[in-house]
Amino acid sequence: MWVIAAILLVALMIPIAAILVDSPLGRSMARRLEGPPFPAGGPEVKALERRIELLETELEDLSRSLAGMHDELQFVQRLLEDPKKKQS
Repeated sequence: MWVIAAILLVALMIPIAAILVDSPLGRSMARRLEGPPFPAGGPEVKALERRIELLETELEDLSRSLAGMHDELQFVQRLLEDPKKKQS
């Protein structure tokens, strides 16, 4: 009786395992098992690190510029809201 139950269990697990392996989750696990796409410290990685540093620097510059423009816009809005109040 136990032998039949074990065979039935294995027979039912085969299609379930096939579905899981063929799913996006199974594919992502297989890619992780293959290893990283670039070797650690390779020239591609260093080039990407330089690009990321450059992009971060540009993003910081844009953020500062945007903050300055925001302050200028608030100043102009206050001037336009009540010009008589500002003149007296």
